[in-house]
Order: sequence, then C-alpha cells, then structure tokens
Amino acid sequence: MNEKINYIKKINFFKSLKNEEIKIIDTISNIIRYPQKSILYYENDSHNKIFFLVSGLLKVYKIDKFDNEIFLYHIQESSLISELTTLNNNSIQCFSNAEFMEDSIILEVDFIELKKLLSSNNILNTKFINEVLFKTQQLHCVVNRELVFDATAKVAYMLSDDLKMFNTLQRQEISFMLHIQPETLSRVLKKLKRNNIIEIENSNITIADYASLQKIYRG
Repeated sequence: MNEKINYIKKINFFKSLKNEEIKIIDTISNIIRYPQKSILYYENDSHNKIFFLVSGLLKVYKIDKFDNEIFLYHIQESSLISELTTLNNNSIQCFSNAEFMEDSIILEVDFIELKKLLSSNNILNTKFINEVLFKTQQLHCVVNRELVFDATAKVAYMLSDDLKMFNTLQRQEISFMLHIQPETLSRVLKKLKRNNIIEIENSNITIADYASLQKIYRG
C-alpha cells in the first residue's frame, strides 16, 4: 500500500470509504509537505483543490483594516481545512488566511472530481454536511468569544475545548489569541485555581471541576 493511501485513510472524511473508493481519491489527490510558518492560502484566494490536514497544526486568522491579526481558530490533524459554502461552483473561495504552526502534511484533492464522488456516495454526502456544520459551529464559537464572552469565559472555554493546546502554547500567545492582556490571563487563571476549578503545576494546567468550568461560559 502506498504512502498516500495510508494518509487518506487517516482522514476522518474518508474513513468510511471502501478500498475501491479510496483508490479513486488516490488518483485525484496529492500529498504536500509544508514547513512551519508557511502560508497555505490568503484571504480572497481561490482554489480548485480541497485541502485536508493529514498531520500538523494550522492557524486560521483574518487581518483587520489596521493590519492587526485576528485569530479565528486552529485546525487539528485529520480534518477538513477548506471553507466550503457551496457545491455549485468549481472553485473554493478563501475567506481567511491559513498559516502552519508546525511542520505539516496536506492532502489536496481535485474539487471537481471529488464532487462527482459526492454525488454517487450517500455516506460522503453525510460527511460533507457534518463538516459544514462543524465549520458553522467554529464560527459560532468565534462570535461568542469576540462579542459575548468576557475574559473569564474566554479562558474557561479554551481550557474546556482545547486543554492540550492551552498547555502547549506560551501564555503570551494565548493572550494574543483570546484578545486579552497577559495580566488579565494570569488573574483569571489564579481565580480559577483559587476556586478549585483548575490545578496548576509547573505551568501545566489540569481541570479539577469540569462542570464549574463549563458553567462559566454556558451560564
């Protein structure tokens, strides 16, 4: 079995396919490796390929009118990257920028050929709908984070949703992502620790009370 087929089978979107269908994906796709800090695409780019992250980590962000970076979300391995809104066009419009946070591997698939497979495969159609719904959920989280959540809710949500990422990044990076001051982040973490919701040892955080943590941002 070739390397590309092994990578295809790792991606959640294709795990339900039969071997014959996997072979079709093999013929319409390529594997590309990207170094850390490289850019996959910029906002307003257009592609006739659909991208999946085989391994690594991708940061999705926008740039405001003052050239400030606005963090949106991370994309983890085995996930769809492309921002799909319709199957009616033969190209995919990019609505944000995507930068690799570490050395990564991408599977790029011919979008037109994939649409043909979608039209003949009910399982993939369901997968496609689920992926679009997941992207919508990510955007809802961004809206809550930027317009609804206060600093404590922002930190609580990230701890609950992606504790591994929180412990991997520097505190200054987390502050930047959440658009709060480092001093504010420090105060929130101390408050959560004081209330026995989290524990901190050598800068590594564990969650002691999930219910109380989730109540902070769920209300």
